Amino acid sequence: MKVQVLGPLSAEVNGGSIVPTAAKPRQILSLMALYPGRVLPIPMLMEEIWGTAPPQSALTTLQTYILQLRRRLAGAMGVGAPGSVKEVLATRHGGYLLQVPEGSVDVHEYERLARGGQAAFEAGDNEAAARRLRAALDLWSGPALVDVRIGPILEIEVRRLEESRLATIERRIDADLRLGRHTELVAELIDLTARNPQHEGLHAQVMVALYRSGRQAGALDAYRSLRTRLIDELGVEPSPQLQRLHQAMLTVDPQLDVVAGARRTTTFDLFAA
Repeated sequence: MKVQVLGPLSAEVNGGSIVPTAAKPRQILSLMALYPGRVLPIPMLMEEIWGTAPPQSALTTLQTYILQLRRRLAGAMGVGAPGSVKEVLATRHGGYLLQVPEGSVDVHEYERLARGGQAAFEAGDNEAAARRLRAALDLWSGPALVDVRIGPILEIEVRRLEESRLATIERRIDADLRLGRHTELVAELIDLTARNPQHEGLHAQVMVALYRSGRQAGALDAYRSLRTRLIDELGVEPSPQLQRLHQAMLTVDPQLDVVAGARRTTTFDLFAA
């Protein structure tokens, strides 16, 4: 089985899709795919589908959804397939589990690559960090589970994945900035800061990318725009790190040069106390 949740839901067995068209079975399949090999308790599955007010028929209806998923599995696996459908989508005391290797679900491959990229970044191996983090991000084809109805459990998971994706993007850009790729990053960072208008880490990166590209005025303007937004919307000043970065640009601090920065420091923490 091959399952993709980093974008539209996709689940294939022998090249055939097993994704149901009905909304609630899709939720069940999505949630089980996020935890392969782990028993998901029946109350957890019910909460995802019906929230805190399941109907009296909830258990029977849930069993019907599991049966529907097994039928789709059986159709894709075929008569001569090794193992049985009930071994893949198994019943355990108090719950169900999807018995597939973690590597068959894209989110687990993404997390493996992201961890490797972070380790390379912390070790100062910028080429490896950028390569691994980019490979992790390439597994995404859109917002996580973009075509799945989201209940309270999946909502938490989707939010976690989107935060992880943004952090991975930020770290990959840090590695690229260390490698002197500032000019190529400007357009991407302008788009990212527009989509995340209060994200100080991304604003620090666009400031550095613009500054190193010979666009000091643009870097200072990015700071002014963020400061105005934070004051108007939240009533706060930018963080001390960002204020020190701004001051360094005003004084043309040589630490802003590509070759001068600490090899294991993020762009946002370049001027941390």
